[in-house]
Amino acid sequence: MPPLRIVYQDEYLVAVHKPSGLLVHRTALARGETEFLLQQLRDQLQRRVYPMHRLDRPTSGLIVFGLTPEVARALSESFTERQVEKRYLAVVRGMAPEQDRLDYPLREEDGSRPKAQMPPMPAMTDIRRLDSVELPVRVDRYPQARYSLVEARPLTGRRHQIRRHLSQRGYPVIGDAKHGKGNHNRFFAEQLKAPRLLLAATGLAFDHPVLAKRVMLSCALDDTMTQLFQHFGWAGHLPLDSVRTPPFEPPKVLSSASAI
Repeated sequence: MPPLRIVYQDEYLVAVHKPSGLLVHRTALARGETEFLLQQLRDQLQRRVYPMHRLDRPTSGLIVFGLTPEVARALSESFTERQVEKRYLAVVRGMAPEQDRLDYPLREEDGSRPKAQMPPMPAMTDIRRLDSVELPVRVDRYPQARYSLVEARPLTGRRHQIRRHLSQRGYPVIGDAKHGKGNHNRFFAEQLKAPRLLLAATGLAFDHPVLAKRVMLSCALDDTMTQLFQHFGWAGHLPLDSVRTPPFEPPKVLSSASAI
């Protein structure tokens, strides 16, 4: 197993690229698995690490771990309170809208009880079409097949939120076995060498829980998605591994005099 790609690390936290198909940690829903991101990172760094958010198993991209329980707890609260900006890239079927806010309540999918018994929870995702391509092949009932590159910014954190929202809107993510379309998934797997969910977490921005700075991270795609972007002429949208840490600026409090 190749070493994990570290995008950012300081004495308090570490951000890495999670490969598609790798579980973050052990779960009762995937008994028999022996490879986990948490264990690999621990072995690579030779120290304990503490998860503070999650990525679905088939999703690749940025994930952050605390290097102490206290840091993990503090940053986990930032995720819970929606103080973390998240950016994803997805390849979807069809011509997605130039810009839209998907505001569809979602029921949880934690497997603890039937989904119909779970109450709908508010869920919002902002999407933007960055590019598109039309292929002269019949994959569905049309003589051509259209696909879009979509930027998704979830404003809430429901399970499978981006995948479910895009599917409900009519633009399922390619490679999504549960919410997508099998014929398009097979076409990408067999003809375009892309047999994975084409959804990647490419950006995170958050206030550092210890240091007085804003941490803005960007993460490059894996080889599968990179080659697909190049094939479709989308290379200009390829993100790079990068770190920006502008000084944190706390909200200004206006005095009664300055407010007049």
